[in-house]
Amino acid sequence: MNSERQIMANAREIQGRMKSIKDTMKITNAMYMVSSSKLQKARRDLKNTEPYFFMIQDSLAKILDVAPEVGSAYFDGRPYRQGNDRTVAYLVLTADKGLAGAYNHNVIKLAEQKATDDGCNNVLFVVGQLGRHFFEKKEIPIDINFKYAAQNPTVNRARHISEKLVSMFLDKKIDEVHVIYTKMVNSMTVEAVCTQLLPLKKEKINMQSNELVAHYSDATFLPDAKTAFDSIAPSYVAGFVYGALVESYCSEHNARMMAMQNATDSATSMIRDLSIQFNRARQAAITQEISEVCGGASHASQNAQ
Repeated sequence: MNSERQIMANAREIQGRMKSIKDTMKITNAMYMVSSSKLQKARRDLKNTEPYFFMIQDSLAKILDVAPEVGSAYFDGRPYRQGNDRTVAYLVLTADKGLAGAYNHNVIKLAEQKATDDGCNNVLFVVGQLGRHFFEKKEIPIDINFKYAAQNPTVNRARHISEKLVSMFLDKKIDEVHVIYTKMVNSMTVEAVCTQLLPLKKEKINMQSNELVAHYSDATFLPDAKTAFDSIAPSYVAGFVYGALVESYCSEHNARMMAMQNATDSATSMIRDLSIQFNRARQAAITQEISEVCGGASHASQNAQ
């Protein structure tokens, strides 16, 4: 009897584990579906805003074609500032939540490497709670007043971020601005990259559409080309920031989808193994019970004789 009770106890324990794993699978499946929906929405929003920012880039390209000397403040590399006199800012885009595989680790690792480089004064502007918490614990200098969420990126948020960075750059409080974010190479691969945002590079401001070259052939800029450039340039920077925010957001949910899919696959494998163990335990209990019945019947028969 003790042996049978032990076998049944093991079977009940296995059933409990299977139920727990199935409940976890419901959560991972739900998180997968939520991330998939948010990923598609973010891609759709980015696609809808791309024509606007492409038009801004085309306008800047035309202004530079007409008046190459304008926008000098945005192209100022400040070579006279070197070493400790030079301040380099990094806009680091992390997530607000975990359970996204190595997504946050890769960005933070790259940002930590850049922030600890010797030779310049480095300061971090961190988007996302996980990144801020990490660098605060590491005592790496960050702008404590710079608090933006990574969830649901918007053009308005990108404008606020870019306005602060552009203002500090034009006031010469910072000499360079780089963006550290996660870029989607394809649906299966993402990578952390560091891209220079300021100062701008003239060779990277090109016409996106050849059809607009003729459209701009007789264009005039009022009150003058310099004022037009200074008015449009912040929107160009905001467009790049918005693109980086959306890319990071999409990469986060893509990484979370893969993590949840791997978790679901592992759970399925565990349930399959536990089902085999449960069936063996149940079969052992049945065999044990039959053996005891047969043993009892044999003993009764012997007593009757």
